[in-house]
Amino acid sequence: MAADFPYVYPHSRNEAGRLGQTQMHEDSFRVNVECARAIEQAIQDHFNETDETLSEDCAQSVLERFGFKRVNFVLANSLKEFHKSGCKHLVSDEAYRWGRRVFVPPDGKYNHYYGVDAAAALLEAFVGQARTAYQALGLFGPEHCTGNLHKQDLNGKVLVMNPDALRESCWEVRSQLWLGEGGFGCSPRARGQAVYAVCLGDGEKTRWNRSDFSGVLDEQYLPDWALEKLEELRAPRQEQSAGPAMGGMS
Repeated sequence: MAADFPYVYPHSRNEAGRLGQTQMHEDSFRVNVECARAIEQAIQDHFNETDETLSEDCAQSVLERFGFKRVNFVLANSLKEFHKSGCKHLVSDEAYRWGRRVFVPPDGKYNHYYGVDAAAALLEAFVGQARTAYQALGLFGPEHCTGNLHKQDLNGKVLVMNPDALRESCWEVRSQLWLGEGGFGCSPRARGQAVYAVCLGDGEKTRWNRSDFSGVLDEQYLPDWALEKLEELRAPRQEQSAGPAMGGMS
């Protein structure tokens, strides 16, 4: 995705009121409803009556208009709403498992308004197309990480940024790999969340929260370009740790 999209608000209406963010909830809710209706229209426009399937490009125009974050949010909500119905058995357990990976807050009547109204088979087919399009981006995920993030020290480790912490315009692997350089959040036992890191893609240094990362990258997935940058960043540290020889003798 080359563009940025309106913010997907992650909290319920009640929580938004408590936080003083009611307008943010309303703005995001309105776009959620637009997205749900756009999915319904796309399903209608791309339905093949001969074999009762969707054409392969059904999800593409909706993804281009609303982005993966919004579409995934609306689809996950739609699956939750469908699971409440008497026809919940018509959707596969795999689709429901995928939907549960996207957090959608219980939000009373608001959840219903942006639930996609479509036949089970067509809703699941659309979900499948959205998942396939996401996988085609080739982003790193938890499956590329090693160990338990909650038990690991992140200092000096190559970290995988969770795509949800990035703008969609930055959704590429070069924006996902970061070298942890310090901060209380690097320690699994510290209360602080701050992780200071440098991007292996462009050298940017910034502060993140520990929760912004999916985990520590399994070295077998480390690209050559990232390895080169990693060696460049670690070289000064290695020289400092080596220090001068005793008595100045080599």
